[in-house]
Amino acid sequence: MKKITSLVLALVLCAISCLAFTSCGDDKTADFTVGICQLMEHESLDKATNGFIAALKEEMEKAGKTVDIDTQVAGEATLCTTVINTLTAKNVDLIMANATPALLAAANATTTIPVLGTSVTDYVDTFSGNIPANVTGTSDAVPFDEQAQMMIDSLGLAEGDLVGVLYCSNESNSLIQYNAVKELFEAEGIVVEAYTFSETTELQALVNSMAAECKAVYVPSDNTVANNDSIVGTICNEAGVPVFTSYGGAICYASLAIDYYELGAQTGKMAAEILLGTKTVADFEVKTLTPSVVYNEELCEKLGISVPEN
Repeated sequence: MKKITSLVLALVLCAISCLAFTSCGDDKTADFTVGICQLMEHESLDKATNGFIAALKEEMEKAGKTVDIDTQVAGEATLCTTVINTLTAKNVDLIMANATPALLAAANATTTIPVLGTSVTDYVDTFSGNIPANVTGTSDAVPFDEQAQMMIDSLGLAEGDLVGVLYCSNESNSLIQYNAVKELFEAEGIVVEAYTFSETTELQALVNSMAAECKAVYVPSDNTVANNDSIVGTICNEAGVPVFTSYGGAICYASLAIDYYELGAQTGKMAAEILLGTKTVADFEVKTLTPSVVYNEELCEKLGISVPEN
């Protein structure tokens, strides 16, 4: 009986030792831990997160280091704080915040953990001119003047035509873009009207009204619309109203947009340099990408829009 007791005690002590020392067995602790808070699931944000993870892992492998990545999707803006709190509680080495609400939540939660944003249009406006010292990242901002001119030229918009701008009133990121394109269109005598909603249950009725009233529709980089843009595309295309989005996607007849995978990848490379200690947050200004012009030829043909030869 004493031998059995001694054997059990030995096994217990061995188990405790394995828990106490990470070198026990085949387990290996990663050199770094990174937390990702993504606002919600939709194509653009998913691409940014995937690009970030791929680039970060590649850079870590080059340096002979390992990284554990905890990716969490909030689902809505109000839950970003909950996600960020779980990441700060884990004392992660860096936080990647995908979309403006996620970035705000991260900046409010910590002043010591480096925070990199992506899919954020305007960092200065987001933080009222004072970007926190531990915050930088990449921006999905595009030249709004070129977007407006592209719509004017490709659709033959003229003085008095009505352009609807569709966005969620809960997204400050979208309000920035609305104000920018409104000023540009109105300088050409084109009438601009905001079609805003706060709940997705309002979207279908709102889009029906917009399609009946407008000659064209502009959609900024709005996460809530992007997550439900099939509704917008179906209604507007059936009504013969062309949709131009700031983020690209299948519903638009044309776009001047960035590649969100590449945007995330750029953010991942920045994260690697910060983790490896070759650069600090202060060494990075917010980075942007050069957008590309894309025409959906099939949709343009359906809507009677001529695609430029160049």
